[in-house]
This record gives sequence, C-alpha cells and structure tokens, in this order.
Amino acid sequence: MDGQFYYVAVLLISIALLLFLIMKLKLHAFVALLIVSMGTAVAAGMPIEKIMGTIQNGMGGTLGFISVVVGLGAMFGKMLEVSGGAERLARTLIGKFGKDRASWALGLAGFIISIPVFFDVGFIILVPLVYSLARETKKSLLHYGIPLLAGLAVTHAFVPPTPGPVAVAQLVGADLGKVILFGIIIGLPSMIVAGPIFGKYIGNKIYAEVPDYMELDENVIKAEEKDLPSFKLIISLILIPIVLILLNTTAGVFLEEGSSMRNILTFIGHPFSALSISTILAFITLGKHKGLSRDEVNKVATAALAPTGLILLVTGAGGIFKQVLIDSNIGTVLAEGLADSSMNPIILAFLIATVVRVSVGSATVAMMTAGGIMAPLLPAFNVEPALIVLAIASGSTVLSHVNDSGFWLVNRYFGISEKDTLRSWTVMETIIGVVGLICTLIISIFV
Repeated sequence: MDGQFYYVAVLLISIALLLFLIMKLKLHAFVALLIVSMGTAVAAGMPIEKIMGTIQNGMGGTLGFISVVVGLGAMFGKMLEVSGGAERLARTLIGKFGKDRASWALGLAGFIISIPVFFDVGFIILVPLVYSLARETKKSLLHYGIPLLAGLAVTHAFVPPTPGPVAVAQLVGADLGKVILFGIIIGLPSMIVAGPIFGKYIGNKIYAEVPDYMELDENVIKAEEKDLPSFKLIISLILIPIVLILLNTTAGVFLEEGSSMRNILTFIGHPFSALSISTILAFITLGKHKGLSRDEVNKVATAALAPTGLILLVTGAGGIFKQVLIDSNIGTVLAEGLADSSMNPIILAFLIATVVRVSVGSATVAMMTAGGIMAPLLPAFNVEPALIVLAIASGSTVLSHVNDSGFWLVNRYFGISEKDTLRSWTVMETIIGVVGLICTLIISIFV
C-alpha cells in the first residue's frame, strides 16, 4: 500500500511539474514532456542505464505508426485545400439545405471537411461563406459560425485520420476502425447540439457583424463554380480511406482468420494503404483539375508537411511518457489499485484530459498526457480501448479559454469581446465534450 501511495504521489507531482513547465516557465510542450518523463523514471526507481532505452522505445514505437498516418493525411488535406474542395463541399451542402437551414449545412460541412483538413485551415477557408450568409440574412455571425466551428471541432477531436485520435489510439492500443465508427456515432449528436441548436440560441443573444478588418477575406468566396472540383469527387476522396479502414475492422470480426478475402481487406484497409490510395488519387484527380504539374503537386505535398513537425514531436513525447509509466511499473501498480475501486475508466480518462486541457490550453498535450497515463491502466479494466480514446478526446475539448489559440482565432474572425467569446466558443466546446462523454458512456453499456 505504501508503494502504491508513493507511485500515486510520483504521478501527481509529474503532472503538476508538466503544467508548471508549460504554463509558468513557457517551456515548449515537447521539451517539458521529455524532462518530466526523465524525472518520473528516476523518481520511480528505474535503473539509470535503462532510462534512455525506454525513451527511445517510447518515441520510436509511437511515431513508427503516427508519422506515416499524419504525413499522408496532411498531404491529402492540403490537396483538398488548394483545389477548392473544401469550399465546393460547403457550397453544395448549403445549396441542398437552402438558406433557411444553412447552419445545419455548415455544421455538416465542417464535420466532413475536418476529417482530412486541419481545424484552423478548414475554418479560415470557409469563414467567408459565414460572412456572406450573415450579410445576406442580417443574422449574427454566430448563427452560422458556431455550427461550422462545432462540425470542425468534433471530427478534429473524434474521427481519424486527424492526428489527435490517431495518436491516442496508438497509445492505448485501440482499433482505428472502431475509433472512426464510434467517433462518427458520438460526433454527430455532439455537433448537432453544440452547432445548429446552440448556434441559433447564442446567435439570438449575441449579435456579431463582419469585422471591418476582415473585409478583404470576402474575395475568397468569389471563386467561379467552374474552377471548383465536383462535389462527388470530393466526397468520394474523403470517404475512401474511412470505408477501407472500416472494412478492415469488419473483416476482422466476420471473416475467418487466414481467408484470402480477409487478408486482402486487412491489407488495403490498413491505415497506411487506405491513406496512400486516397492521397495518390487526390494528387491525380485534384492536381489534374487545377492544372498542376507533377512538380507543383510535389511542392503542395511538401508544404503540407511543414505544420506536422510540432504535432509529431509532442505525440512522440506522449509515447515516451507512456513507456516510462509502463517500464517503471507505475502503471501496473496504479492499475491494480484502480481495479479495486469503483472509478469508471471512461470518466477517469475524461477528467485527466480535462485537467490538462484547462491548465495548458493545448488539446494535443491534453490527449497525449491522458493517453500516456491511461495506456498502462487499461489491462485492469474491461473496457473497449476505442471508447477511452473518445473519452480523452471529449475531455481535451471542453472549457477552451484564453490559453487556447482556437479561442483567439474565433475572437478575431468574429470580432467579438473576450466575454462573448467565452459565452459562445467556450460553451460550444464544453457542450461537445460533455455530449461526447455522455454518448461514450451510453455506448460502453452495449460494447
């Protein structure tokens, strides 16, 4: 029991130190996680000569999978951005739904687009459509902006191949197909409640007009229809990797092990294969549509990798923290203690992610920290790992405030005060997280 209390104290001090280094000393999250991992290993009594091996294994074991998925996903998303695919999808959905239900169209557009495209990129591409609708209808920007933000935020947190859920799935050993399936099931009600429903409410409470300093962004929506790729092409490209990965998961359940069909589906449905197929098709079809040469397509692909460096480093550091907890036996001892308690592991995962999210502001750091802590604990619980991923994603979404870059992105593009950003953006993010947790708990009853 004394040993268990000691390990609990080590873990709590490690988390507190991590928050201190990032919040107070403004140390980079990657360096902070690395330092804390080393300190935790020493405090837990790991032989010094083995610590560096653990760090190398944690980094390599995590990035061996993540780097390929994030890299391919970034290239795929960049091609959609450059080709105008994201704008085509949003315009078509608004046309189908009509102006009266445009908020629902924008929520759905954000939900689909954020699967391959980074959250902030998707928002910047589509916010001119929000401006245009608000001007035309004389409604608050929030009436249309909140649904778009909710759609983007939900799939950015819940549905692979976005980096967050992919990384946590790797840390806790979850099947990516199950994360996609449950993420969509959980994400849709989260988007609906936090998006069109809450957006209509807060749009009536806070009237926001297009800021004067954002007028120049209006030129983005002046692209000619003929210059945009077709809706069918865009939706097909987005669905290809999702369907292939889901087929892989389904084959593992319903087809006999060793059968030719299962082997084929396992191969083409592996995230590496599925994303390679969709990315190459995007290069060919969207590159041809835009009239890009092979060299220009390569430049687009190279440019896409620039923002992934930080994501990969922080993700790898999360893997190091997880490996330290495993090799030092902290995870095993804590798992044995928690197995005898009544704490629901889904709620525990949510709370850990929430504490880090609120303290640090970074959803990525929150997900990596919570994933690293939960990974060694899961063997003690009878819980589907994919649901732990979604509980962590939910916790890393709630209560976004002034220490989160997303808060200021919304504040600037909608031209609203910090108070109104808290009333709109922060509440929207919290609704997503809470509804996500509730839906995760409901699914856990049946899975």
